[in-house]
Amino acid sequence: MLAFCCLVACGNPGRPVQMGGSVFGTSWSLTYLGAPDTIRPEQVRGDIEAAFARVNKSMNHYDETSLISAFNAAPAGVVFEVDWDFTYVLKAALTLSGVTAGAYDVTVSPLSDLWGFGPDGPRRFPESQEVEQAMAKVGLRHLEWQPSTRSLEKRVPDVALDFSSLAKGYAVDMAADALDDLGVADFMLEVGGEVRVQGNSPRGDAWRIAIERPEHGVRGGIQAALTVSEAAIATSGDYRNFFEHNGQRYSHLIDPRSGYPVQHDVVSVTVVHGSAMMADAWATALTVVGSSEAMALAESRGLAVYLLKRSGEDVAVLRSPAMKQWLEENAEP
Repeated sequence: MLAFCCLVACGNPGRPVQMGGSVFGTSWSLTYLGAPDTIRPEQVRGDIEAAFARVNKSMNHYDETSLISAFNAAPAGVVFEVDWDFTYVLKAALTLSGVTAGAYDVTVSPLSDLWGFGPDGPRRFPESQEVEQAMAKVGLRHLEWQPSTRSLEKRVPDVALDFSSLAKGYAVDMAADALDDLGVADFMLEVGGEVRVQGNSPRGDAWRIAIERPEHGVRGGIQAALTVSEAAIATSGDYRNFFEHNGQRYSHLIDPRSGYPVQHDVVSVTVVHGSAMMADAWATALTVVGSSEAMALAESRGLAVYLLKRSGEDVAVLRSPAMKQWLEENAEP
């Protein structure tokens, strides 16, 4: 979900370079300055796209030639030696699943497909028996994982991994590392709404990132503004991708503990973190658990969280203590 825009002022002292393209079924964009004189934009683009290609080959489940697609298509008992990138992302997913008591689960694909949020698109409202059958294929207990040898296999058939809430952010982190290696001092990199910034903006101060106001059918309204540097930002929410059945709203985010789309009070969650991968994953996880548990987790783990929740006909704002440092003073309407 593209939930951010860069707030750029006129009269910039720097001379930024801008570029972008398509990747992972969405778009990417980069604004940078402060690169060494020997570094040409063509080299920057090449290194960025090489990082994206590496992640795509490993963990894009929409690409039939990727490692994750091969694993998803394989029967139970087939052992895969996964690459180091896959290993890093899987370890993060396992950790987050434990912290959230299973609310975050990268084996949720059978449920997402059943509810019509998979690649096949919308379906009819499922029967409870169908939900139970799909849930039998969901759960990290169905994986046999040996991190020392990077060996992964399914214990039961039809288990499928979905790194959508990790891989895009991981690609941002990998590309940011590539920019560091090139000596690019100041940049804002965005892939489909996942943002990572470093150094100063073209104005010569910190980057300013807008959090979108959650208005159905409307884009571009600003709910709040963040002033950030050396950080990543991600947002998850239900106000763009949902359906209604018998007057009830059903989010695209599935709670793997119940088998049903989340139906609680959270509208959106924005997380600022040192890693785009973890910002994205935490935003997803906190949206699933609901506002009370989300804010308890944010405070206990020192997460910078800006949460919007429904309060009758209005939207209420919750902020963790760690988020206050990033919010622009008087930026909220």
